[in-house]
Amino acid sequence: MAVAFPRFLCTEGSAAPTPTPTPPSSVALTQDELKRVAAYKAVEFVESGMVLGLGTGSTAKYAVDQIGELIQQGKLHNIVGIPTSKKTHDQAISLGIPLSDLDTHPVLDLAIDGADEVDPCLNLVKGRGGSLLREKMVEGACRRFVVIVDESKMVKWLGGSGLAMPVEIVPFCWKFTAERLQGLFGEYGCVAKLRTFGENCEPFVTDNANYIVDLYFEKEIGDLKWASDSILRLAGVVEHGMFLT
Repeated sequence: MAVAFPRFLCTEGSAAPTPTPTPPSSVALTQDELKRVAAYKAVEFVESGMVLGLGTGSTAKYAVDQIGELIQQGKLHNIVGIPTSKKTHDQAISLGIPLSDLDTHPVLDLAIDGADEVDPCLNLVKGRGGSLLREKMVEGACRRFVVIVDESKMVKWLGGSGLAMPVEIVPFCWKFTAERLQGLFGEYGCVAKLRTFGENCEPFVTDNANYIVDLYFEKEIGDLKWASDSILRLAGVVEHGMFLT
């Protein structure tokens, strides 16, 4: 397992995000320890009275744990969390973090989450955990978005890790939608696979009762805004995991 220095990306308003490296420790840390360090650094942006978007995933979990700890210690007050998944909802409840929703709080002060890939322009792939739709809704409503990543997430182009680019789709005729997604990016060596789980390979079902089709690319897909628009124009597609600057 490669050891990397944690870093986080922060966007505020329309300003371009800037990566900020954390100084290296003299002691080699594991990947999980690096995630924890980066998550705690991101939580330094949190102030009492904020409405917070609470991310999903192994790195975001550390941030949510820290927020809960600070509330219990009395160091944070009047915090309201908006979770991006049922899993994060349950975690926050267990930590005593007060929760609400976007209907009540349509503008958030801050959101903290991890990312699966980050390209040199700070475009992201998120949602390999299956929460991309709720993540995009919550994090798109915040004034400031802090993304926690380590060096292992940095890629030359989105999809360049060889791992999945998730697309959430409705279950109805999912094969038809998957074939159209694959055909859309055929020249880039795209393979579309329904996400499954368990010994019986049952379809993975999102918190929104949808399916996930994972796209795998052999070549760089080029114009990301074109790719985003093309995916979203397909009937049956709900959302994709590209978060573009």
